[in-house]
Amino acid sequence: MSTARMSRRSVIAEAVAPWNDIARLLRGGEADTLIPVIIPRHRRRLWWMLPLWLGVYALLAGVMLSLREADSEGAADLAYGTLGTLCYVAGVVMLLVGGLWWWRSSIVEIEQGTHGVLTRYGAVTRTLDAGRHYLWHPWSRVDFVVDTATEIPYSAPVMACPTQENVPLRSIEFFLKFRITDAVLFVRTIGAGNFDLVLSSAVQDAIRQRARRMRTERAYDLRGSDVADMQELLNRQLSGYGVRITGSNIPDVQLPTQYQQHLATRERVSKERTAYDQEWGLIRKRRIDSLGMDIERAKKVRDARIVEVKAALNRAREQVAQLLEQQETQAQRVRFEIETRGRSGLIAAENEARAQRALAKAYRDNRAVLQYELARRRLDVGAQLAGKAPQPVVVRTDGTGTDTSALTTLLTAQLLPQLTAPPTDGRMRLDDHVRYGDAEGGDAR
Repeated sequence: MSTARMSRRSVIAEAVAPWNDIARLLRGGEADTLIPVIIPRHRRRLWWMLPLWLGVYALLAGVMLSLREADSEGAADLAYGTLGTLCYVAGVVMLLVGGLWWWRSSIVEIEQGTHGVLTRYGAVTRTLDAGRHYLWHPWSRVDFVVDTATEIPYSAPVMACPTQENVPLRSIEFFLKFRITDAVLFVRTIGAGNFDLVLSSAVQDAIRQRARRMRTERAYDLRGSDVADMQELLNRQLSGYGVRITGSNIPDVQLPTQYQQHLATRERVSKERTAYDQEWGLIRKRRIDSLGMDIERAKKVRDARIVEVKAALNRAREQVAQLLEQQETQAQRVRFEIETRGRSGLIAAENEARAQRALAKAYRDNRAVLQYELARRRLDVGAQLAGKAPQPVVVRTDGTGTDTSALTTLLTAQLLPQLTAPPTDGRMRLDDHVRYGDAEGGDAR
């Protein structure tokens, strides 16, 4: 749809048009008129029933002629048969023509973005979506085609709107966009013409309430201000008509001529004051820049002195570090010498202890050997002494006591040299027995 000029109030109306002009009127409107509803001019009549009735009549006539032919003879039979055939053909043709005419007249095409309101006997039955539909019922028709997809722009200037000081503003332009959400509710509740009056009254009331809360000197603040509260108020008022406001704003505000002159004077004074403020600002800026430069120079001198002090401090730290390093080196050298001497003494003491331990072990081993040799020699001496010692001979005559007769004494004296003589019968002497035992048993200790 075309948008009305901002200096004029938009007009919402409905139009009666044939099906071919519906798309043009819905998208373009007519002479600053918004047309969201079209009443189609129907070309659908009941003339398509005439061929149907004629076809039925022709078929009935053919049946009657066929019955008449059965009762007649000769030329009358031929005449009745020919007329019956013609009636049958005419009836079929008329039925076909009536059926095609009925089919063609039942086609309804709804434009994209619109809804058609279908009625039967004047009562609303349902809505038709975009596309082709077939209305087979003879008394079904589309009474309204409603644009439900387009956001329709609407301009409503409000004249002589008083402010808080009761100063009438020359005009306040208010612009909004609305969309029809319920086609049946819209056309049956209010209609396009009445909706124009209701919307205009609601917009003027909302604008005047907003202007009454504004001071005249701040009237220009209305331009581009937030009007969400006004939009919400309008939505509450128009929701019962199946309409929703999708956007709104105040593009322009015009003040009275005298007040505009007053504002021009104030603006001129304000500009002069701004110029003086700018000049003073430049002078102050130059002074601030001069002081800033002096401060920067003082900062540079201070920074140079700080650098010198830091350099001297670094040199002193380096000297102290060198002295500390020398002292630490000397202490490390003395510590190394002390550790070296201590380690040498420790190693010497360990070697001496190891030698003393080895010597003590050698002494212990030698003592054992000496004791073994001494024991062995003692055994040898004992063996030799035992071999050379006299052997006592005891002669017993009975088990009760000793015999001290002269015969006993004589026999003993004779046998004694034989008993004490060295063994000659191959028996081992005592010392040989001892040596043989030492060889087999090892250590005699």
